[in-house]
Amino acid sequence: MGFPAGFQWGVATAAYQIEGAVDEDGRGPSTWDTFAHTPGRVRDGHTGDVACDHYHRWPEDVALMADLGVDAYRFSIAWPRVQPSGSGPVNAKGLDFYERLVDALLERGISPAATLYHWDLPQPLEDAGGWMNRDTAYRFAEFAYIAAERLADRVDRWITLNEPVVVTAYGYAFGVYAPGRALMLDALPTAHHQLLGHGLAVSALRGRNARAVGLTNHYSPAWPADGSSPADANAALAFDAFMNRLFTDPVVDGRYPDLSALGGPPLSGFVRDEDLKVISAPIDFLGVNYYQPTRLRAPAEDGPLPFDMVDVTGYPTTGMGWPIVPDALLGLLRTLTERYGASLPPIHITENGCSFPDEIVNGVVDDTDRIEFLESHIGAVRTAIEEGIDVRGYFTWSLLDNFEWSEGYHPRFGLVHVDYETQKRTPKRSYAWYRDHITSARS
Repeated sequence: MGFPAGFQWGVATAAYQIEGAVDEDGRGPSTWDTFAHTPGRVRDGHTGDVACDHYHRWPEDVALMADLGVDAYRFSIAWPRVQPSGSGPVNAKGLDFYERLVDALLERGISPAATLYHWDLPQPLEDAGGWMNRDTAYRFAEFAYIAAERLADRVDRWITLNEPVVVTAYGYAFGVYAPGRALMLDALPTAHHQLLGHGLAVSALRGRNARAVGLTNHYSPAWPADGSSPADANAALAFDAFMNRLFTDPVVDGRYPDLSALGGPPLSGFVRDEDLKVISAPIDFLGVNYYQPTRLRAPAEDGPLPFDMVDVTGYPTTGMGWPIVPDALLGLLRTLTERYGASLPPIHITENGCSFPDEIVNGVVDDTDRIEFLESHIGAVRTAIEEGIDVRGYFTWSLLDNFEWSEGYHPRFGLVHVDYETQKRTPKRSYAWYRDHITSARS
């Protein structure tokens, strides 16, 4: 089927989106606890207090993964569950939970892939400035060391940060995600401090003999609204620099892209000597999260950003209105390969998936739209591999329907339907399709 021996098939989740148990066994509050409990922040007032109750139901979820036949499971370790204040004392019960999970995965032949930061910053660190505060990068490295000290001998793959661009843009610039600060371009220090935290964490993980270490970025191919318009082309370049290069160039090439078109504060104001050397410490893989391309045009009037986003039309859409463009994933993989050449680490697709308004009818969730989405995007990955692009794994988002950030429980991304009232898990038709696909890909 065009996939090399050893190619990893997996599923992905994140702690705040599935675990629940937010005040059990010593877990401290995160920025998402605070944000979700602030009226008007999350659709219909939903919170992650219970979510999928994975904290108590993880054996059932591991059994679902084993039946699915995946090679690997990407999960995140909740920083406030392990280190409630973000620094200082370690909560042993929190580490015990992840140790039980990792051991159960290994018993089922599933490779653990742990993400250290999937947006749930301990609230005390945010109170001290959050990612606007350089000190948070050092606290993150300490957390990485603590997690690896317990788990490095069993976790096969470590991801330092998940989609740091989303934290900077949605969390600190636009204020639509936790912590809800609307700093616009004054949020740029959070980009550098996250990257510094990544580099410091890489060193901490290496110090505990961690196996493979990498970073997961969100990528969205930037398309000019009018291909013949120089102004739209410049808008697309500015968006590409922020969305796709800001968190990759420093890691892979040891330098920042030209961000002058953004019009924000100069990076020199908070980048110190030797920072880029720390940030560009070699990594073993690059995680690529892809959902959709973005179409850009020059702003219609003066504003804080040098681009306006416009709808991508002419394609089918997901339940959230996102355009379904598998060729854009192929184009993205080609662009990364051309842009970084021999410096580009092996790629793992660490998230790719879609939401549809799935319903159980006569005991069945007939999500043929999701099957078509997965089939077409996996096909794009296969084409990339056939072209010689070094892609070594594919993780679909997500194993379970879950808390989808500011949209609450409305979107359903899972291969498994979750009834949030009863917590009953019902595998969808896409679950069976993915299981059959994995079996075929191995034969």
